[in-house]
Amino acid sequence: MISGLHPHRSGLVKWQSLVGHEDQRATVIFVRLSSRACQGRGNRWFSSPRSSDRGDGPPACRLGVFIAGDSLYEKRWRCYWPGLSVADIVRCPRNLTLDGPLSEDPTPPAGNVAKEPPKGQSPILALSALGIVFGDIGTSPLYTFKTILATAETASAASTVLGALSLVLWTLLIVTTIKYVSFAMRVGNDGEGGILALMALLGVKKQRRPTIVAVGLFGAALIYGDGAITPAISVLSALEGLNMATPALQPYVVPAAVAILLALFAIQSQGTAKIGYLFGPVMLVWFVAIALMGISGIVQHPSVFAALNPLYGLSYLFSNGVTGFLVLGAVFLCVTGAEALYADMGHFGRGPIKLAWFGIVFPSLILNYAGQAALVLEGAPTDGNIFFRLCPVPLLLPLIVLATVATIIASQSIITGAFSMTRQAIQLGWLPRLRIKQTSSEGYGQIYVGVVNWLLMIVTIGLTVGFGKSDNLAAAYGIAVSLTMLMTSALLFIAMREIWCWSLLAAGSVAAFFLVIDSAFFIANLTKVAEGGYVPLILAILVYGVMWIWHRGAAAVMARMRESLTPVAEFMKEVQSKNIPRVPGTAVFLTRTERDTPPVMLWHVKHNRALHEHLFVLRVEILSVPWVVSRDRITIEQVAPNFWRAEARFGFMERPHIPELLTTSKALGCTIDLDDVTYYVGHETVVRREDGKGLPAWQEGIFAVMERNAIHVSDFFSLPSDQVVEIGRQVAI
Repeated sequence: MISGLHPHRSGLVKWQSLVGHEDQRATVIFVRLSSRACQGRGNRWFSSPRSSDRGDGPPACRLGVFIAGDSLYEKRWRCYWPGLSVADIVRCPRNLTLDGPLSEDPTPPAGNVAKEPPKGQSPILALSALGIVFGDIGTSPLYTFKTILATAETASAASTVLGALSLVLWTLLIVTTIKYVSFAMRVGNDGEGGILALMALLGVKKQRRPTIVAVGLFGAALIYGDGAITPAISVLSALEGLNMATPALQPYVVPAAVAILLALFAIQSQGTAKIGYLFGPVMLVWFVAIALMGISGIVQHPSVFAALNPLYGLSYLFSNGVTGFLVLGAVFLCVTGAEALYADMGHFGRGPIKLAWFGIVFPSLILNYAGQAALVLEGAPTDGNIFFRLCPVPLLLPLIVLATVATIIASQSIITGAFSMTRQAIQLGWLPRLRIKQTSSEGYGQIYVGVVNWLLMIVTIGLTVGFGKSDNLAAAYGIAVSLTMLMTSALLFIAMREIWCWSLLAAGSVAAFFLVIDSAFFIANLTKVAEGGYVPLILAILVYGVMWIWHRGAAAVMARMRESLTPVAEFMKEVQSKNIPRVPGTAVFLTRTERDTPPVMLWHVKHNRALHEHLFVLRVEILSVPWVVSRDRITIEQVAPNFWRAEARFGFMERPHIPELLTTSKALGCTIDLDDVTYYVGHETVVRREDGKGLPAWQEGIFAVMERNAIHVSDFFSLPSDQVVEIGRQVAI
């Protein structure tokens, strides 16, 4: 039994994680050994995560554990009782113990949790997820099937239509349902998902592995690349329905798309909190509409569901030579938004996203794609957009309006995702500090990053005008996301081995299956490079280059800081020997160094020839976890009389606020007067190192530009501007 825990009481314990994450709050899942396993000794309950035999019966089995109340890390239990197999263990509902139910949502002790789990009933959260998570993948029927038919040589042949539909349906099943919903979403970094969170978990949190970090960062950079295309192709596809309603409006499609995109980016600084609650209901109407349209097409040709047989897709793929393979690049468009399911897991939780996917989105997509295929099999022309041919003529204009609104919502989700990923990268130290505006107090994700917004706008509108049609943009779309998915599969293999402790055979088999599928899509998409696929690749390389140079430069600055550190005892002795005046009040020195006297304190004494009576040195560390529990937020030690050194820890999804943090210092034994505080921060001017041991000149120059344009540390840490003193110096790297 776990020390201090009885199965009659709450299942909340402080647990040393089996997967390497210390001090997590966990809900114990009690495991009952079946009567056959106990060999007639009766059923017995065990709740210890250890596998040692304490002499009180059969050894306990390691448990699957729900961290923070959700199945983020579900570890297969290993039994060391001879003859006992997994089949001998009965998993019990997590709200049951030997004597009755536990609270389904047990209340943890105060201060145990830094992040509140998504609140609300699953159906309500699922409705909200429709407007945030599924906009991209939900609007893909606008352009996917017509792009497939345009790529195929015999678009109206039954073998082509059924083969294409089969490929689409099985791609949705394998890539989105199995890989992301069933596998990837079970691997979270304390609740957060996405390739950056996965990179932080596997490449930093568990152990330092530069290769994994590089893979994760490039995968994130690729998302920026394709993220610029999504708004352009989505809005253009919706407005191109006007060509079918009124061909005379064709010349106005591109100007209208540009106007909509300009307005969309222009309002970002105001936030979307006031209208965001409408996104879910609007997308629900959209999914219902495309499902009904699909049903109307299926009724005309019900045999279209023969495409559920994967042999139709495989037959088309292998019997049409190069064309069959090229079609894969178009088929991939149906899952370009699948990464969002994983990336937005922290906002809604795994359950609501799964509910929305299986209950609404997946069935609607299947019905609509099947309806489009049925319409072609029934003899409908394949020129134009087959999606809009499913709609009755009197309802065509309302559908175009609905499609336009849905694509705007999808574009908004992409933009918001770019803002969120930028903040994560900044907190993890891979991008310079940018000004982040909180547009609403109601949600942490309601933010605005001006630089990212305007750069995305320039690229998106440039693509809209430059390519002119969604058909042309489809040629540039998908290559970056396919490479990101390939990288995610590689990281999932590591997660299966290290987090779930799967055998090499089991993890290798599953990962190999995903890698083969992802590799096929990536190679097929490589053929798009010359037709426009170079655009997202160039954007991704530029973003990755910025991340890499910033990180190298920051590491070089830190290394230079460590070269000339002075021990605290030596510094205080010098202060006394030189009779440095001590003035009333408290000075808080922010530093990057882990030990000794911070350089900013040395500079202060050197230039001002005075020192405050109370000294507080604070180092802020951004951890590779999204949230830090309050009890672990700050540690303080007294290194000399009236001299304290503290280390504050924040997750990469948190907003550091130093003044609020310091209010907890008295409870930890620090007697500084917070009513009379002056904050001292260093402001480094980066120059080139003259001894030839520094960064290459071009890297130093780029880093220096980024450093000069980054927001001040005082703004980043929410310091009161009238209590901050900046001390500048040159740092040669």
